Amino acid sequence: MRTGFIGSIVVGIATLAVTSGLLAQSASRSGTAKADLSGIWNRRAVSDRFGNFADDPGGVPFLGFGKSVPPLRSEGMDKYKANRQGIAEARAKGRDDLDPLSSCFPPGPARIFTLPRPFEIRQTPDTVYILSEFDHVVRRIYVDGRVTPDGYPSVWMGYSIGKYEGDTLLVDTTAISDQTWIDSLGTPHSEDLHLTERFRRVNQNTLEIEFTFDDPKTFTKPWTGKKVFQLQPPGFEMKEHVICQEHRKLGLRKDGYEFIKQ
Repeated sequence: MRTGFIGSIVVGIATLAVTSGLLAQSASRSGTAKADLSGIWNRRAVSDRFGNFADDPGGVPFLGFGKSVPPLRSEGMDKYKANRQGIAEARAKGRDDLDPLSSCFPPGPARIFTLPRPFEIRQTPDTVYILSEFDHVVRRIYVDGRVTPDGYPSVWMGYSIGKYEGDTLLVDTTAISDQTWIDSLGTPHSEDLHLTERFRRVNQNTLEIEFTFDDPKTFTKPWTGKKVFQLQPPGFEMKEHVICQEHRKLGLRKDGYEFIKQ
């Protein structure tokens, strides 16, 4: 009797182990196993009110994605120089006709990470949401196994699909409007831009995002960048931010195609 009882326990434990293993394999195959990226994140650099950023401790300026100018083709370089000139004039004269943000348009999927505002990541089984304090911008990354629909129109924040690979969320974004800038330095792109991102929580308080920008019409080759963000403490709350309201606070308004002092 005792032998039979012990045998039943052994069989039960073995069955549980096999079942758990099968469930784990099933979760891995279906992509339900995921990295925990949740929380409110913010830059690690300090800026003044005009956005003159100190370098990230890792050496990457927060306005862009690297220390050097991206490998732009000649036409792209012309646009880049014009955009940089517009930024300089905006600071000197209080106006900028070229920056899409000056017209209160959304920043785009990559540029959102170069702006001086925190963002929150929320994860559901089907969708990862990036909720930015900047102008209440919301980005959706679909992780339900779908593909980008054929003929999807170009939009400000693009169309993002993702999947989990171990401790990393891999995201592919296409259909990005060429009216956006890649960064806050004025780097242009075409509607053929393919943005790849790898989100990884390096430790409890650190989020790392690696970027790859591939756009043969604008760049001579794909190029990469990286951003590092810090988890905000418990109780931290994001504030309301409306970009056009910020323009009014700075004494600026849109008049036709020109910003003028009110």
